[in-house]
Amino acid sequence: MSLPFELVAQGKVREVYAVDDDRLLLVASDRVSAYDHVLPTPIPDKGRVLTALSVWWFEQLAPVLAEHGAEHHLLAAGDDLLASGVPAELTGRSMLVRRLEMLPVECVARGYLSGSGTVEYQRTGAIVDVPLPAGLVEGSRLPEPVFTPSTKAEVGEHDEAIGFAQVVDAVGADRAEVLRSLTLALYRRGAEIAEQAGIVLADTKFEFGTAADGLVLADEVLTPDSSRFWPAMTWSPGAPQPSFDKQYVRDWLTTSGWDRVSPPPDLPEDVVAATRDRYVRAYEQLTGLPWN
Repeated sequence: MSLPFELVAQGKVREVYAVDDDRLLLVASDRVSAYDHVLPTPIPDKGRVLTALSVWWFEQLAPVLAEHGAEHHLLAAGDDLLASGVPAELTGRSMLVRRLEMLPVECVARGYLSGSGTVEYQRTGAIVDVPLPAGLVEGSRLPEPVFTPSTKAEVGEHDEAIGFAQVVDAVGADRAEVLRSLTLALYRRGAEIAEQAGIVLADTKFEFGTAADGLVLADEVLTPDSSRFWPAMTWSPGAPQPSFDKQYVRDWLTTSGWDRVSPPPDLPEDVVAATRDRYVRAYEQLTGLPWN
């Protein structure tokens, strides 16, 4: 669909358009990525769910941001975008946001051991420079949430975990301390809200930018694409957990015989339907609102 704005960036899931010198339009597609590849099969309603959840979470997290002297980048969403020239067909999957100078770090918070964190822990007893106690297994709750940042990779490349010293090198010592403190505070509040909804927030990543008035939380927030959500009722350390995120797609790809190098296969209809259901259930259970 043609938009009256300049396309300035396209990621695995989103397109970014310049509305003017101060504002951008983020449009979330139904594309799904896994193992650094964009898959050929879209997940219906995925872009709308990601957008609606991010909008909801920005509101929930605003008090935490204010306590740390920060803000979020959201300016408008939904029908409020019509006045800016966004077609009605795209309002549900779009956010009007502040234009920022983005920081070159993915701010990852982990409250549970899972995924690449488990692999690193089994190898070294730590996640990069964060030592962890002995005896943890896949799905274990950590004694305290930890900050395990990573690089921001280009499309088709892989984010690489980095130590805190590399964050200091990238953004300076004072800002690195603020990023760590704020990331963990946002995670704790998100985990608290999720727990009240019967969901375990295992880990998540945040992105931040800067403006003249300081640090700003950007991109998407606490969605099934940026987080691991597990049903609290079935949480049981020692094995991979059922999830509300795209892990279902990853699991199918792992058993499909795909080599992760050649073009990825089409997803079967039942995998598409089950994945969509997980995204929608995450929205409904977290927000308490019906999906429509």
